[in-house]
Amino acid sequence: MVRVAITGINGRMGTMVTDIVLAQPDMELVAGFDLAEGRQVGPIKVSSVKDIDKVLKAVRPDVLIDFTMPAAAVSNVKAAASNGVRPVVGTTGFDEAQKREMADAIKKGNVAAIISPNFSVGVQVFLKLLAEAAGGLEGCDIEIIEAHHNKKKDAPSGTALKAAEVISGALKEKPQLVYGREGVVPRGREIGIHAVRGGDIVGDHTVLFACDGERIEIKHQAHSRSAFASGAVKAARWIVAQKPGLYSMSDMVKQ
Repeated sequence: MVRVAITGINGRMGTMVTDIVLAQPDMELVAGFDLAEGRQVGPIKVSSVKDIDKVLKAVRPDVLIDFTMPAAAVSNVKAAASNGVRPVVGTTGFDEAQKREMADAIKKGNVAAIISPNFSVGVQVFLKLLAEAAGGLEGCDIEIIEAHHNKKKDAPSGTALKAAEVISGALKEKPQLVYGREGVVPRGREIGIHAVRGGDIVGDHTVLFACDGERIEIKHQAHSRSAFASGAVKAARWIVAQKPGLYSMSDMVKQ
């Protein structure tokens, strides 16, 4: 039985992850954390995130699934790792210093962890296709356009940045990343990244390879957040069997 704790349990993603966890015959929800405490969720009452260290010590979950905000997620990862709990992090918007802080905590705690900007299995296939296309279309102009709902706070999305990283890794000549354009901006050796925010768009990512006389577009569209939530639950099940270290969704999909 995989013992699961969830941070941001009252949020949209936290609620969806909770429902999936409660439906799994091999998982048990043992703790939930949020700014607002006291709500009954399945077998547990939501605890204040201020008490995360104390509660983790008491209930000893196997994994902690986090969909919160960058600063909060860093603190949650540090608390989990110091208590021997494996973090599964779907929060996005981390800066490089925050990424290093989490990586250091995971190493110090000697736990397995998986941090991913997108837990959709389809997105992992999307990224593989991008790497293949970029390798075969060297010299073409590349643009990334992502669209999300009007409540998303970070831009560009973590998935768009991951797509740019994957494409850059497949190119011989490394491009510059350009975020939107305004004024006189002649195109150079670059990847343009553009963010759209509106309505209730769950998550769309399109990569355009514009070549002389032709173009290729590779697109992934999420119709529901359930794709991310179910992927995170699969990752929680997978990470308990891994050796200590920091993993990505691509590591999980390979196996």
